Amino acid sequence: MADNGRMILALNPGGTSTKVGLFRETELIFEKNIRHMPDELAEFDSIFDQHDFRRNIILRILEEEGYSLTDLSAVVGRGGAFKPLESGTYEVNEALVEDIREGSTLQADHPSNLGALLARGIAKAAGIKPYIVDPVCVDEMIDEARLSGLPAIERTSLSHALNIRMVAYKAAQMLERELAELNMVVLHLGSGISVTAIRKGRMIDTSQANDGGPFSPQRVGALPTTGLVKLCLSGDYTWKEMKVMLLKRGGLMAYTGTDHVGEALKRAEEGDESCDIALRAMAYQITKEAGAMAAALAGKVDAVVVTGGIAHNRWMMNRLEQNLEYLGKIIIFPGEEELEALMRGVLRVLDSVEEVKVYR
Repeated sequence: MADNGRMILALNPGGTSTKVGLFRETELIFEKNIRHMPDELAEFDSIFDQHDFRRNIILRILEEEGYSLTDLSAVVGRGGAFKPLESGTYEVNEALVEDIREGSTLQADHPSNLGALLARGIAKAAGIKPYIVDPVCVDEMIDEARLSGLPAIERTSLSHALNIRMVAYKAAQMLERELAELNMVVLHLGSGISVTAIRKGRMIDTSQANDGGPFSPQRVGALPTTGLVKLCLSGDYTWKEMKVMLLKRGGLMAYTGTDHVGEALKRAEEGDESCDIALRAMAYQITKEAGAMAAALAGKVDAVVVTGGIAHNRWMMNRLEQNLEYLGKIIIFPGEEELEALMRGVLRVLDSVEEVKVYR
């Protein structure tokens, strides 16, 4: 990409933080992770009421770092749980803003939905364009993947699409081929786990991190159906309690009392059998899901790509490499570089590598 000094402001709002990164082309100029105290956020009735509060902090940081809105070429925000969309980079338009404000999205009050609003507000003041890139609601699933076995419940696509697609692009570059030519199984291993089949550049199936796949540090993954129904109907738990159990205190946390793979491994090495079996079981379930996605690609896999925070853990990577070497080349990109992913999505559009998508 031409190094002509275009500057891109990337924003990633979370539940209790806002990550801000400023890039000159692909060079990171600065990155800040702003932590928001609970008492600060308690003043707001909803996520969207936090918009001005977070925007003002972003603008203050930009000024403190010696930059102004006139320096910017584009602003990009983390995409939220909107309606199902194709992968790619979208310009934030009025239709998207209205859907967010009206709550007509998959998760109406999700903090990542703020990304589009923050990008739009700052870009409008700067007289430039706002974007989102590969939101969690990327849905390119083939029809066969949508049927769950019960017509009343359809399988949906919610995944760590932003990081998944960035590492897929990086892997394609390493292989010296175009992503649109390749088949990959991509494993995003974080507090939630997404395992995705990419066929010729499209995410044809994914293990929805909240509803299926392997258990993760905090989430339960796929459960025995009748056992789950019995637990729900027992009267012992409210929906709120069940949701916490399934999405925040399940998986590794439920078996070991920690959601940190490194801590669980340390305990296992010290003789804690519950940690040992939980880690081996998680690796086993990840292996099975990766094999299932390889089967969805009819066994034609150019690479298995592993990313996310757990990819830093050497024990887990050794285990997965041993288990999955039969599929072929394994490429590991540790960590979650979402600000970089946002920047690269915008540059692909600015450099005419791909066309900007229109939200309708």
